[in-house]
Amino acid sequence: QVQLVESGGGLVESGGSLTLSCEASIMMASLYTMGWYRQAAGQQRELVAAVTSLAGTNYGDSVKGRFTVSRDYAKNTLTLQMNNLKPEDTAVYYCNAHRVTDVRQYDYWGQGTQVTVSS
Repeated sequence: QVQLVESGGGLVESGGSLTLSCEASIMMASLYTMGWYRQAAGQQRELVAAVTSLAGTNYGDSVKGRFTVSRDYAKNTLTLQMNNLKPEDTAVYYCNAHRVTDVRQYDYWGQGTQVTVSS
């Protein structure tokens, strides 16, 4: 059974830091791109940061220079270090695992963790 379990959300003041973690229970997890997405109230889900199976990284424009994503391939974990948080970072953050093969696409999501940044 596939599981993505997030942890580390919470309430923080503007300018503060939080670290989110995601633990993946997926066969051949190293073949997946793993990433963090977020969804603020009334808005669409957007990419925050992702790490590919080859360790390439991709960041959303609004978090570049403030957030750092890292991945432990041996432990199947994904970490998001968030610094200099702003009120507009308030959202539910979701861990995602994504893979495309010749025959199908795989997309798995965690249950989400709330991040609230007070001004």
